[in-house]
Amino acid sequence: MLASVVCSASRMTALLAVLAVARVAAPACAQELPRVEVNWKTTILVSKSTPTLQVVTNPMLNRGSLLHDGAFSALKALGADYVRFVPWLPYPKIAVAELDPPTKEKTSWNFTYIDPIVEDFMAATSGHSTILNFSTIPAWMFKTDKPVKYPADPNQVFWSYTQGTELRDPSCRQLGDYYARLVSWYTRGGFTDENGKRHVSGYHYTFPYWEVLNEVDFEHNTSPEDYTKRYDAIVEAIHKVSPETKFVGLALAAPSTEPRFFEYFLNPKNHKSGIPLDYISFHFYANPAPDEGPNDWQHTFFDQADGFLNVTRYILAIRDRLSPRTKIDADELGVILPSDGLEIAAGKALPDHIPHVYWNAAGALYAYLYVELSQLGVDVIGESQLVGYHSQYPSVSMIDYNNGKPNARYWVLKLLVDNFHPGDRLVDNSSVPGGILAQGFLTPEGRKVLLINKTDSEQTFALSADLNHASSLTVDEATDDNPPRAGIADAAAFKMAPFAVSVLTLR
Repeated sequence: MLASVVCSASRMTALLAVLAVARVAAPACAQELPRVEVNWKTTILVSKSTPTLQVVTNPMLNRGSLLHDGAFSALKALGADYVRFVPWLPYPKIAVAELDPPTKEKTSWNFTYIDPIVEDFMAATSGHSTILNFSTIPAWMFKTDKPVKYPADPNQVFWSYTQGTELRDPSCRQLGDYYARLVSWYTRGGFTDENGKRHVSGYHYTFPYWEVLNEVDFEHNTSPEDYTKRYDAIVEAIHKVSPETKFVGLALAAPSTEPRFFEYFLNPKNHKSGIPLDYISFHFYANPAPDEGPNDWQHTFFDQADGFLNVTRYILAIRDRLSPRTKIDADELGVILPSDGLEIAAGKALPDHIPHVYWNAAGALYAYLYVELSQLGVDVIGESQLVGYHSQYPSVSMIDYNNGKPNARYWVLKLLVDNFHPGDRLVDNSSVPGGILAQGFLTPEGRKVLLINKTDSEQTFALSADLNHASSLTVDEATDDNPPRAGIADAAAFKMAPFAVSVLTLR
C-alpha cells in the first residue's frame, strides 16, 4: 500500500515536472520569427530614380577650412549623378557675383570668393551630371526702402539679404542678363559686362542642368505669376550662352501649402513660346518637436514622410494633367532638428547636443523616402546636404563636423548610390515584418534586398531560404563614421540595430 502511494506520488511529481517544462517551453516553441519574403517573379515597376545629394556653399567648404578636404573627398568618392550645387543667401560674397548695381563708370563683378568652391565642386563631380543653382538674386535688383548692406567679411552670416518683392526692371531683362553673364563666366571663358568691358575667366565647364532660383515660396514673397515670368527670362537668357542646358523649376520649400504654384507653372500656356519645362523640384524636411527623442522619431520622421509622399502624389497628378513630360526632382530631403533654429536665432553655436543615433535615424528616413519615391516614379531623389555645422543647420550635415569624416547619413546614401540605379526592377514583397521596410531589386549585379529598420529598437526576423548566406552591407550605430560593415546573412535570425539600413546581395 505504502509502495503504491509512493509510486503514485512519484508519477504525479514526474507529470507535474513535465507540465511545468511544457508551460515554459511551449511559448518558445510556438513563437516563430516574422519573415521577409521577396517575390522575385513579380515586377511592380522599372526604376527611374537616382539617389543623390545637394551641396550648399558655406565657409566650411572654403579652402583651408576644417571640413574642406574631407567633404570634397567624400563627394568625389560618392560618384553620384545629378548633384545639386547651391550658392545660397546667408553668405552674399560666396553666392552673388555682382553685389552692387552697375554705373556708367564701373561694375562690381567679382568671383574671388565664388570660384574656388565652384572649381572644387566641379573637380569632385567630374564625370557625373550636376545641377547648378546660383539661387540668390542680387538684392539691388529689387525695390527696397534703402540699399541692402551686406557684410564685408565673406564668412560672416547675413540672413537678411533677400529683401524686396518687386524687381526694379519688371521686364526681367536685367535679371536674365545677370544669369547669362554668370553662366558665360563658367561655360564660355568669360563675358562682356554692362559697360562693354570683357571679363575673362578661362572656364569652359559644361552645365547639363540649371535650377532656376530656390524656395521662391519663402523668398521675396514671390507669386506663381512672378516666378514664372522670372523663370522664362532666366531660361531664355541662359539658353543663348548654353543651348544644351536643361532646366529645373520651382524648388518649393513647402509644396503642401502652395498647390497654385504647380497649377500655374506647369501649364505651358503661362510661359513664353519655346520655354522648356524639363523638371520641377520641391523639398521635404521632417520637423520633430523640441522635446522628442529617438523613441518619438521612429513615429514622427516616418509619419511626416508619409504625409510628404501624399503631397508628391498630388503633384504628380497635376504634372500628368498639364505637362506629362516634365520630370520630378525631390532635391532637398532630410530632417531639421528644432535646435538648429535656436542656434540661428541665438547667432552662435550651441554645445553639441545631437545624439549619435540621430544620424542613423535620419539616414533610415532617407532610405525609406528613396524606396517610396522610387515606387512613385520620381526621377531624382536628393539628400540634404553635404556640410552643415553648429550655427548652420548641423542636423542636415552628411559630414561629421567634429572630425571631417562622412557620417551615417552619407554612408546610407553611398550604400544606395553603389547598389541601385535607374533600370533596376522593383519586385513585390510577399511578407515584411512590422517596423521593417524591405524592397527587392533585380539589378545587373544580381538580386538585392534593401532592408530598413524604422524603429529605435533592435529587430530580429527570419529571411526566406533563398536569402540565406547572401552578402550583406550594413550601416548602423556601431559602424559610426566608417563604411558599411560587410557580413553574411543568416536567414534563420537576421538582426538589425535601431534605425539600421542593410543591403543583401544574391549573386
